[in-house]
Amino acid sequence: MITVELVKLLRSRRTWVTILLVDALPTLIAVLLSVTDLGPRPGTGPAFLSAVLNDGTLFPLAAIAIVLPLFLPVAVAMTAGEAIAGEAQSGTLRYLLIRPVGRTRLLVAKLVSVMAFVLITVLVVAATAYVTGALLLGNAASTGGTVSVSGSSLSTSELAWRTALALLYAMLAMLGVAAVAIFASTAVRSPLAAALGTLALLVASTLLLPLDAAHVLRPYLLTRYWLSFVDLFRDPILWTNVVHGVIQQCAYVVFFLAAAWANFTTKDITD
Repeated sequence: MITVELVKLLRSRRTWVTILLVDALPTLIAVLLSVTDLGPRPGTGPAFLSAVLNDGTLFPLAAIAIVLPLFLPVAVAMTAGEAIAGEAQSGTLRYLLIRPVGRTRLLVAKLVSVMAFVLITVLVVAATAYVTGALLLGNAASTGGTVSVSGSSLSTSELAWRTALALLYAMLAMLGVAAVAIFASTAVRSPLAAALGTLALLVASTLLLPLDAAHVLRPYLLTRYWLSFVDLFRDPILWTNVVHGVIQQCAYVVFFLAAAWANFTTKDITD
């Protein structure tokens, strides 16, 4: 069942069009930064942006930071929202369940398919950003080494494992979005409704973050720690927000996937 879902994902034209659209924005920004003076000069402005402008090999992190707040969550919400509700809307869900395929197995297959989409998207964005960043913004490794956000030098191996951790962190954040969207997908019959419900939660989280009146809720908001992967590129690494982000996302994943499983395995599928 998992193989079938993965093949459907890879053969879908919408999958690749969505990935292309997500990838287009950071690529365009890299081009604009290289041909204009829109960004601050290296050494001025925010430390993370200054480090990126000084070393294009850090641009994959900037690319993830660009797509993570909006474009990637939208893509994940749309894909995960289609998981169960799409089958129900098209009338194929009942026929899927007539086969000797358990509901838990089907739900797991859909989750694996969504995470495969996240993995492919993040890797494509990171790889494209690395190439465009190195070509258009320069490669500090060839002129003295990559500089961290704190100003210290990073070896090639340090840059590699910190980047890998950052990409894994971004994927975990999107797993939280996928869990919410899959739960919504089991609760409604419209993929659009499932996606919009998930996006409503993300928008509410983003709007509440800067409000002083919502300071009690701030640590529990889904988007609170999404950009904390930047702390992985400080020296020393600031683990506090990263660890809090991992714990929070795992809690969202466990809660909403359990809710999706409980709802889907007890749901009456009549058509």
